[in-house]
Amino acid sequence: MMLILGCVLFFGVHSVHFVAPAAREAGLRRLGKKKWMALYSVIAGIGLVMIIIGYGAARQDPSPVYVPPAWGRSAAGVLMLPVFPLLLATYMPGRIQQFVRHPMLWATILWAAAHLLANGNWADIVLFGAFLVWAILDLLSFLYRPAKDIPRLPPKRWNDAIAVIGGLVIYGLFLVAIHRWLTGIPLIY
Repeated sequence: MMLILGCVLFFGVHSVHFVAPAAREAGLRRLGKKKWMALYSVIAGIGLVMIIIGYGAARQDPSPVYVPPAWGRSAAGVLMLPVFPLLLATYMPGRIQQFVRHPMLWATILWAAAHLLANGNWADIVLFGAFLVWAILDLLSFLYRPAKDIPRLPPKRWNDAIAVIGGLVIYGLFLVAIHRWLTGIPLIY
């Protein structure tokens, strides 16, 4: 239940800009940008903590919904390859950002889909399914709303190379150590 409530809080606050833009604008006018962002951050933070605690608790008593395909872990590894480069490209203007347009949302979609291919417990479906659905809806919302201004580094000639190389280094670190440290689940046996 904590996982579900955490998802409602976290994704609810992250969806206001495309589900209820008028309410967001009214809140910004009433509270001012700093107070609105503080409230937004507190709600998102509480939701994130609830997600982490709820997911950790749910993993202690796994309830399988489906058996991931035998090739699911391998496919997840391949789908994860562009995730960290896309995350870095979000804040480093270059050709990747111009081509993909919303690299963080695409990274989230790939990350969630990869994890759904490799995991089949109800908690996995709630967590990664929520991220997947939210990212797809946010991406689709750009069909009717203007893109928001995201703070980025200034355009530089080497931003794409830095995003790709840095992202692949982070991916490698996740493979050998960080994923196990964060989740207790080794990716390389």
